[in-house]
Amino acid sequence: PRTPGGSFFSPPPPPVLATQLLSSSPVDVSNLGQESVNIPLLSATVNLIHPRVDAPSELISRCFDVTWDAIEACCLFLSNYKKKKKKKKGGPTAGAIKEPSLKPPSRGLKDTAFTDYYVKYGQTEPPTVPVAKLFADKPLPEGEHQPHTLESQLYRENSEEMRAMDRLQDDLLRKVRMGAEVHRQVRSYAQSFIKPGISLADMCERLENKNRELVEEAGLERGIGFPTGCSLNHVAAHYTPNPGDNTILGHDDVMKIDFGTQIDGRIIDSAWTVSFNEKYDPLLQAVKEATDTGIRTAGIDVRLCDIGASIQEVMESYEVELDGKTFPVKCIRNLNGHSIGQYQIHAGKSVPIVKNGCEESLRMEEGEIYAIETFGSTGRGYVVEDMECSHYMKNFYAPHVPLRMQSSKKLLSHINKTFGTLAFCRRWLEREDGGSQTINGDRGKQEKYMGALKNLCDVGIVQPYPPLCDAKGCYTAQYEHTIVMRPTCKEVVSRGDDY
Repeated sequence: PRTPGGSFFSPPPPPVLATQLLSSSPVDVSNLGQESVNIPLLSATVNLIHPRVDAPSELISRCFDVTWDAIEACCLFLSNYKKKKKKKKGGPTAGAIKEPSLKPPSRGLKDTAFTDYYVKYGQTEPPTVPVAKLFADKPLPEGEHQPHTLESQLYRENSEEMRAMDRLQDDLLRKVRMGAEVHRQVRSYAQSFIKPGISLADMCERLENKNRELVEEAGLERGIGFPTGCSLNHVAAHYTPNPGDNTILGHDDVMKIDFGTQIDGRIIDSAWTVSFNEKYDPLLQAVKEATDTGIRTAGIDVRLCDIGASIQEVMESYEVELDGKTFPVKCIRNLNGHSIGQYQIHAGKSVPIVKNGCEESLRMEEGEIYAIETFGSTGRGYVVEDMECSHYMKNFYAPHVPLRMQSSKKLLSHINKTFGTLAFCRRWLEREDGGSQTINGDRGKQEKYMGALKNLCDVGIVQPYPPLCDAKGCYTAQYEHTIVMRPTCKEVVSRGDDY
């Protein structure tokens, strides 16, 4: 560089502390006060010995009278100043509150459905902020409140005693509402990319990865409730692609999307049906109306068989015309809704979808959580197990069985620590994290596990859940919501603007 007089000079070697700055070593700047320092001039000064530091070139000429001791002090202060500025780094943060505007490409949803539904809460598009952080300083959205159906239970809504009991459930309600909001945001995001031509395996991976991201997956503490079901046409439930399955979604397919989230074992189970051809609209409408009827009929002390009768009456009042032939919509009589327990997707009670579908003595009780789901079909209205199995779940009351195969012991250990009694699928076993990044890191992938998995199923520790299929060539549809029997009302926690 030139001096003001125009001659060249050679500066002495940088002092020790300046060298430390160049090597990013820690430096002590406790004796410098920021209020007395001109930051632009400092940047120009340091640029003499550190060309990577940005500084306006016109300031450099003002620095030649500075001694090397001053440059050393400048280096120290600027190093600390830049480090302080870098501390602002962090995860995704909520953005500005906006009005939802993007419509889903599929049918079967309400007119109020938006794929960017979540931006009204300040969520990013696509969603990246975990729901717990998004609502860290504000209350979670509540589900739809409905009064209990029976006249003998209407007093609950205004009873001080019932309200006090309701407040005792705040912790439970926060968990299920958190899981429900994750479910709403994940499914709204998924509705934006579920289109004809997508690979079902890719679709499930995208949906499940977003589920893990928004719920902040942490092993059994919180994560995915069960594998993503994407059953097509005559397959009513329990289908998800196995590794190597390259099934593609077609324009004339009818697909049931059924997935869950869980926080502390409190599972949100909700499903809807995707179609792109308007000829299936009556089928989807029949099942949607039947599910809503089942929810309206449900309540404390209501007989489960009465819910089934009301569902069947609505569902079978519809018919659908396909290719010039009219088909009555039938309830799939051997599929049911169910109660949900902690880490237990099927907790013992079944909610039938046909008349006389269970014992008359069975009733809903206060504090229970139910998945109200209905299935309609243009076929025979009865499903059987068929096709290759993809869903598995450890038996909640699994017996203690001595295992002789070392591979079975290894797989069972992995299932216990990663999934517990939650459902899992083969795709998850073959992920690098084995189903949970938190628990396994990148060392969870299971190799050559099919023999061990079969052995665990044979001895009754693990239960397989093969796809449930109606007659080939028919079409089936499903809608499902999770409801909580609160002391004052029933809350449809998974209700959204979409269905």
